[in-house]
This record gives sequence, structure tokens and C-alpha cells, in this order.
Amino acid sequence: MSADIGLIGLAVMGENLVLNMESHGFTVAVFNRTTSKVDEFVNGRGKGKKFIGAHSIADLVKSLKKPRKVMLMVRAGEAVDDNIEQLAPHLEAGDIIIDGGNSHFPDSNRRMRELEAKGLLFVGAGVSGGEEGALKGPSMMPGGSHAAWPHVKPIFQAICAKVEDGSPCCDWVGEEGAGHFVKMVHNGIEYGDMQLISEAYHLLKSVVGLTNDELHKVFDDWNKGDLDSYLIEITRDIFSRKDDDHPEKHVVDLILDVAGQKGTGKWTVMAAADMAIPLTMVGEAVFARCLSALKDERVAASKIFPGPDSHWRGDKQAFINSVRDSVFASKLVSYTQGYLLMKAAADEFKWNLNYGGIALMWRGGCIIRSKFLGKIKDAFDANPKLQNLLFDPYFQDKMKACQKGWREIVAAGVLNGIPLPGISAALAYYDGLRTERLPANLLQAQRDFFGAHTYERVDQPRGQFFHTNWTGRGGHTASTTYNA
Repeated sequence: MSADIGLIGLAVMGENLVLNMESHGFTVAVFNRTTSKVDEFVNGRGKGKKFIGAHSIADLVKSLKKPRKVMLMVRAGEAVDDNIEQLAPHLEAGDIIIDGGNSHFPDSNRRMRELEAKGLLFVGAGVSGGEEGALKGPSMMPGGSHAAWPHVKPIFQAICAKVEDGSPCCDWVGEEGAGHFVKMVHNGIEYGDMQLISEAYHLLKSVVGLTNDELHKVFDDWNKGDLDSYLIEITRDIFSRKDDDHPEKHVVDLILDVAGQKGTGKWTVMAAADMAIPLTMVGEAVFARCLSALKDERVAASKIFPGPDSHWRGDKQAFINSVRDSVFASKLVSYTQGYLLMKAAADEFKWNLNYGGIALMWRGGCIIRSKFLGKIKDAFDANPKLQNLLFDPYFQDKMKACQKGWREIVAAGVLNGIPLPGISAALAYYDGLRTERLPANLLQAQRDFFGAHTYERVDQPRGQFFHTNWTGRGGHTASTTYNA
């Protein structure tokens, strides 16, 4: 028996992915650095199924059909390079190495170039959906050596999630590290979505005083409308879960308010800063997690810093509806910013990204899967050169409908001392985008005053730069004009 594909790394994601592959008719060879894990799997969850257990990389490679396809499901970073270094000498020209972990896209850019120089092919595939998605159908975002796609496509599109019409939530993304870049943006948007939902929870619990049972009902209602999504769905279910040891208490109330993060949100923000894209929603979501980690400082500050003496009075259902609108509008801003970042990366790295196709890949299987991703695909199908998602007629109408409640919620957060970094940052972006003349003219005057950095003028063509001797003592020599 020979295997259709090999996989290295039998942790949670790897183990569930190979079970998924085998259930779709593929024979899979498996290897793990701790070889006892291979035996445990083959004799456990994989017993009686089409798996080949390998106790060395050489044995793994020998069991594979040509061109050999080996998928790495190991920790991002050094572990990927170590495995590639051990694996490559056993392969021959045309064989394919697939990195299915959460690798940083510059590493995937480099790995593709290095492996192609050796005659090997590389695929950097973003995989989203967690443990359940890996087993039942993840969203997959492959990029890298295009010559590898016909060989991995039948496997990937068989095991991935499908939307209502059967379309697979997996397609070729682009060259080099494009797959991992799109997965990185996905993860950044995931940070933003989770932050918005958490802010909605904070408002509804602290301002309106909703109980967990009432919150369950609210999120259940939201999941039947525009906010229909995986994260809203699981949030609904979280509010109904009681603790096993203390059945009178809800689990959510027993969890420490300190958020963890693995770094992909930070990578997204860093990439946005490098490409000058205002990814404000994701940035605030990352920093909100950082602030949550300062638990001791927050406890101390809560005892010495007074907040507003405000007691909310109003229509509860109207407030709930406004929170819903603010979450939806802010979510649209977050996705808009994410797509602007992908467009900037495509321009910089000469990638040919299919933006509607990316929305389809995210439509099922992944953590950010939601109903309105279909509307994003529709927008790019109607206008593949769409400059900004918010310019699409459907999203224009949605923003108009949400605007009143969105502004009321930001004001309510300020008046009641509830931090809303995500919702308020999204509104600030929207207002900045719709403002024809921002105060950056003053900022440029300041830069020119202290550093002779020059400025453009409204009465002269773009691209011409001027300097003013503001003090009469600075002379007329200007600084070199450039954007960092």
C-alpha cells in the first residue's frame, strides 16, 4: 500500500486533518517526532483505517506516491525550517512540501524560493477552523509554487468545508506566501470580530444589566439576522453553559478577564503599518488584549480612578438593537480594512489575489465564517476592481442604516465609562474616510516647522513640495521628501 499524502506532526490539528483525508478516500502516511505518538494514533483513532505509520522521515517518504506530497503541521518558525531541512534530502525534483501551520508570510516567501532552487515545490496553506474544522471541513488558503496546485487540489478541495451550493472553501490564493498572508489577515479579522462581540457583551451586561440567560437570547436573535456567524453562535452557547462543579454558576463568570494571543494579530498590524494601511480595528483588538493582561494594574487603578456617575435610563430593546447595529457596522469596517491590506500586499508582492474567491474560502469552515461574507463575494463579482468595500451599494445602505445606533452606542460607552476601543475606532475610521478635508494640513505645517519636511499645496499640482521659513531664521533648505 502506498500513500497519497504524508503528514508530519500528529498534534490536534494534524491528527484531525489526516482523519478527514482518510474519510474522503485518501491513504495517508503519518510521522511524528515522538514516534510513540505514531503508534498510539495508528492503533487508536486510526485503527482499521488507511494509514501508514512511519518511524522515520525516510520511511515516510518511501511510502508516498510520486510526486510526493508531505504536509507539515508543526509549530510555526524554527520547527518548520528544521523539518524542511530533514525532509528535503529525501525528496526529488517535483516533490511538494506543504506547510499547513500558522507561519509568518515572509518565511513562506523565503521557503518557496529556497525549495524551488532545489527543484522542489512549496505550498504555504493557511488552515482555519480549529479542531472541529480540521476533522469535518476547514477553510484552506493555499499559496506558493503554482505548479504544485494540480497535485494538492483534489485532496484539499475534497476535505475542506463546502458552502450551500457545494463550492469548496478552498482555492488557489497566489504566489509565494500569499496563502499564509491571507490566513494572517483572516486571523487579524478574527481578533476584531471577537473584540467587537466582547464590547457588545460589556455594554449589555454593565449598562443595561442583562443576565446571562438574557444575553443567550439576544445572541440567538442576532444569529438569525445580518450577524449570523460562527462567533455569534458560539457566544450564544457560552452564555448558557453552567459550571460542572458549581451548577448554579455560569462558566463565563468564572473565567479570568485576561486574554491570550499567539501573535498572528500582531503580525497583521505590523504588516499594515509597513504598508501604510489604517488597520485600526485589528490594532485596537490587539492592544485591548494587551491591556487585559495588565490585570494587577487595572485592579489598582479601579480603586483610585473615578469613573462617570451615570445611570442609564432608556428603552432596553432599542439599546440592544443599537448595539447590534454598532457591531455590524464596525465589522464591515474591519473587513474593509482587511481587504485593503490584502490589496496593498498584492501590489507590493505582485500577487494575483481573487478577492471574491477569498470571501468564498472564508464563507465556511473557518472561525470568521459568516452570512455576510457572501455579500463580499457578490460585491467583488459585480466589480472586481472595487476600491473599498464600503463603496459597494449594499454596504453603503447598511452603513446608512446602522449609523444612528452606532453613534449612540459610542456616546453611551463614553458617558457610562465602558471602553469601546473597537467600536469607536471603527466609527473614527468611517468618519475619517467620509471627511473630504482632514486636519492633516496642520500636521504637515508642524512637520515643516520643526523639521523642514515640506508640504504640498491645494493650489498647486500634486507631487510638488514646498517649504516655509516659519521663523525667519531657518533658511530655505528643505529636508528630503519620503514616506517611511
